[in-house]
Amino acid sequence: MNIKKTYRDAWNTGWTAGIVALSISALGLAELFAKRNIVSGVITMGQVMVFIVPIVMAYNFTKNLSMEQRKTGPLFGAVIGATTAIPLVLLIIASTLFNIRDIFVNVSPSLIELLTFGQENAYLGGLLLLVSMALLSYLSAYTHQLPEKIKRSLFTGLITILLVGMFSEILTERIRSIFGAIFGSSVGSAIVRFLFKSKAIQSIPAIVVFAIATYVGYRKIPKTEEEKNKSKRAFIVDGKVQWKTVIPLAVLLLILPLLLGTYLSEVTNNVGIYILMGLGLNIVVGFAGLLDLGYVAFFAIGAYTMAVLTSTGPLGLFGMSFWLALPICVIVAALAGVMLGIPVLRMRGDYLAIVTLGFGEIISRLAISDMLKPYVGGAQGILQIPKPSIGSLVFTKPEVLYYVVLAGVLLALFVSWRLRDSRLGRQWMAMREDEDVAEAMGINLMKTKILAFSIGAAFSGLAGAIFASKLTSIFPHSFNVLISINVLSLIIVGGIGSLPGVIVGAAVLIGLPELLREFAEYRLLMYGLLLIVMMLAKPEGFVPSEVHKRELHATDEDFVAEAGD
Repeated sequence: MNIKKTYRDAWNTGWTAGIVALSISALGLAELFAKRNIVSGVITMGQVMVFIVPIVMAYNFTKNLSMEQRKTGPLFGAVIGATTAIPLVLLIIASTLFNIRDIFVNVSPSLIELLTFGQENAYLGGLLLLVSMALLSYLSAYTHQLPEKIKRSLFTGLITILLVGMFSEILTERIRSIFGAIFGSSVGSAIVRFLFKSKAIQSIPAIVVFAIATYVGYRKIPKTEEEKNKSKRAFIVDGKVQWKTVIPLAVLLLILPLLLGTYLSEVTNNVGIYILMGLGLNIVVGFAGLLDLGYVAFFAIGAYTMAVLTSTGPLGLFGMSFWLALPICVIVAALAGVMLGIPVLRMRGDYLAIVTLGFGEIISRLAISDMLKPYVGGAQGILQIPKPSIGSLVFTKPEVLYYVVLAGVLLALFVSWRLRDSRLGRQWMAMREDEDVAEAMGINLMKTKILAFSIGAAFSGLAGAIFASKLTSIFPHSFNVLISINVLSLIIVGGIGSLPGVIVGAAVLIGLPELLREFAEYRLLMYGLLLIVMMLAKPEGFVPSEVHKRELHATDEDFVAEAGD
């Protein structure tokens, strides 16, 4: 064991983490996110952003050590944490001795106060920063010496506290509303005052929530490989539906709008629309291995078809109801998928991606063009699109429209699940692995590719139709290439080829930014950082499919050993 080399690697890792933490601070991200408290008077979101860098670096560094080296892993973690703090300490000292704001405009007194924990003596604050980073990184590395179940339960508790703290403002409103409606407004307000202060959870409730989440996590985390496999098949085991899991989930989904309220229901609807698109693109990219960067085109086709068929304005042609127009939108989008699939049958990889990107741009340009302005409104779009309705019940409120989105998502999930293990699904997977071998085995590549494009496009058209009715008006700028990038990003983050991964990816990339709107200007930066971290730390995604996970870890000794056990 070359201990000197390991310490040198830890030193270099610490400097890398230090540069990242320094960039977060100097760019103004730490100060901006510090406006949102996690635990009132204890820690802010800005401090979490700075400290999470050495903590994660130390954890991953120790994870990659041999079992023998992991015994001294906490010391390497402390080295990483202390080294990470050095650039930040130098920044604190430089800001004290010199006026550096002419160059680094975001290095403000508020940032220095954040980094020094409010200490008046900058040198003492810098020392406190160095010691705290070293200690937290030491503890992060030490977790590898804990039993796996305890480690995961502690992570569950920490993540729960982080989420509760981040969304304290929303939780405050919902708790006051729900408990106020049941027990009276005074009781609801009293509960809120006990739990939260200054839009953050208070210290004692935070400890209680952490303890409960850790205990529940410990009890629920599967112990054996057999329990893990059962948890992955929570809804269907050995061909039998597990009603004890399905029924509570169904009840929760049905009453969810009552618990969420108007704003959170609107966010949930947006997430649901992206889940629909994600499930469609997951068929094209995840199952069939066809990289489609112009997926927004089918979303636009579904939306414009719904608008033209149902609008009561001058551009509406037929004045159909939502329910009558919906299957037509899906069929039109599927036909557009066939039209795209035919010219690109012999294309693969980057060439296919470029052609589909061009197709998406063509559709968006046509929507804004003067040539089609008499039919689709050009830059002015199409207005007066009616909401879905059943008799006299109009789905106006987000809480009611939620059920339309939910029905679409459940339908798409069911179709995707049935297709995944079907004959066609296996043909897609064979084609994804090697088209030449698949063709040699007798798979009709033309038919298989066209089916992938058309079914994926149908899901996107369904999402577009619901989107148009939800907004009651559509405009060309709503269908830019960024939509395609977002959908592709969410299936990468969630796990390519994984159905639960699509839901998780949409919740993370679409839901979280909607709940953190004050940081909207940094949304793309966060997307980029998250994708980089995912590709380095967990390339298979948050909830990977077993096939994709095996492919990525084919040469990973730990994974092979775990599979062997």
